Amino acid sequence: MRYLILLLTFFLFSIVSKANENNYFNEAKDLFDKEKYKASKFLFHRNIVYNPKDSESYLYLAKIFKIEEDKRQEEKNIKTTLLLDPQNEEAMFLLIDMELDRSNFSKADQLSKDFKKICVEMCEKISSIESRLKDFERKDAS
Repeated sequence: MRYLILLLTFFLFSIVSKANENNYFNEAKDLFDKEKYKASKFLFHRNIVYNPKDSESYLYLAKIFKIEEDKRQEEKNIKTTLLLDPQNEEAMFLLIDMELDRSNFSKADQLSKDFKKICVEMCEKISSIESRLKDFERKDAS
């Protein structure tokens, strides 16, 4: 009987923890969509405490740090997103954009090739990447 109570307690705790983690992400995303970045950042961090492998929370943190112009934290969260989800098109595009802004065109070109392999929903972004790379090549040739 004691074992059954312990098992039920653990089961209920697991369900409540999972519900809390989903609520943190959903609430954080809702705040992000309302441009309440400070509050959403706090909840995305809290969600990561409960679910450290939630790549979407890291992606949203990267977006917030981009808005806040904290390049170091932005890059760290983009790379964490890609580490957890190498097929994340949005994170890959953000990293390419960051490398283009840094004028690191060889890295951006390599990432662009990787992006072409994984793109499904954001394939229209390839032309803007290629255009920026070609602009660099023209400037470099002159």
